[in-house]
Amino acid sequence: MAPQAEKEYTMEEISKHNTQDDCWLVIGNDSTGGPKVYDVTSYLDDHPGGAEVMLDVGGQDADEFFEDIGHSNDAREELEKHLVGVLKMDEEEKKRRAAAAAQAAAGGGGGGANVLLIAAVLLAVGFGYYKTQMASDAE
Repeated sequence: MAPQAEKEYTMEEISKHNTQDDCWLVIGNDSTGGPKVYDVTSYLDDHPGGAEVMLDVGGQDADEFFEDIGHSNDAREELEKHLVGVLKMDEEEKKRRAAAAAQAAAGGGGGGANVLLIAAVLLAVGFGYYKTQMASDAE
């Protein structure tokens, strides 16, 4: 018997599942096997961080939030119990995800430029102070 294909859901369908009585999340990315859809409704009361944390991202792509927390292997195993399907990756969704990834990449690299700018300003101020002190000593 062939394995059953995973059901595909659009973000529009998933977005309707965002309440205490019906809460779905999209978690996953290219490096973790792709975005998958989870019905976590029955787990809300058992979530160690509280139901509110998951309800805040209910009906949405929660991958970044899930990964940023650094969930344990036990948490990932628990998540698999709630798998209901995969995110349908039509052209619009692919473009949306690519744009979000590009924005995240662009936002993440800006910190180094700011530090460099601050260092340059401090160096200029210090050099100006040095020059004024040298000029006043020469008089």
